[in-house]
Amino acid sequence: MKAIFTFFLFALCIATSGQTTTPVAVPVGVILPLKESNYDFGKIQQNRPVTHTFEIINKGTEPIKLDNVQASCGCTTPEWSRDPIQPGAIATIKVGYNAAAEGPFSKTIAVQFNGTQSTTLIISGIVYKGPVSSAPLNSSLSLFKQANQ
Repeated sequence: MKAIFTFFLFALCIATSGQTTTPVAVPVGVILPLKESNYDFGKIQQNRPVTHTFEIINKGTEPIKLDNVQASCGCTTPEWSRDPIQPGAIATIKVGYNAAAEGPFSKTIAVQFNGTQSTTLIISGIVYKGPVSSAPLNSSLSLFKQANQ
């Protein structure tokens, strides 16, 4: 029994000694050269849309093509140029947010570029409830106007 075990162990060593593993090439992902990828609006008043512009600076030697820019919800709208960003050029992604719901928010914008690459932009902030009505009319103002005519 010991001889059979030794034989199989020896055969296994010989069978696997000729096998070599070749490393699998992992493609190195291109990182979209953004000036910033997160933006905090801070406190913004309800029902007052806000915008922020993200800058892309192509420091590489090849053009960058933005294939699609898509927001996580309908309250966030991105605008961008479909033209390739040439080496040394600057392009922008303008993101608008409709501050309709009160409270904190964090929204993502998926950016797909160069066919298979992607990155995510994030906007955040806190929406506070604005006044329900405008300030009451100042009756003293009308008296002041009449006195100065």
